[in-house]
Amino acid sequence: MCEITKERVFEAISTVIDPEVGFNLVEMGLIYDAIVEESCNVKVIMTLSTRGCPLHQMIKMWVQEAVEKIDNAGIVEVDVVWEPAWNISMADDNVKEALAGGMPS
Repeated sequence: MCEITKERVFEAISTVIDPEVGFNLVEMGLIYDAIVEESCNVKVIMTLSTRGCPLHQMIKMWVQEAVEKIDNAGIVEVDVVWEPAWNISMADDNVKEALAGGMPS
């Protein structure tokens, strides 16, 4: 029986900061799901704010490394998906407020 929870996976991923905006990926709403199997293998389903993100592979690797640090984590797989497409409404309120200042309305 695996004792890793989805909440623990999200907590680990919240240490990963998007260098372009300075917020963590969970706050930004980029992490869609985390599936923890009985074997403690973890699959993270996430997106990026833009398809052309130059840090695509780096961010994916950072997420994988963050989850691998969880005690007893098995194989960690990170899937980047483009549906549903990310938009600012998926972010936490503090992120929306900070980013809205720099975005035209």
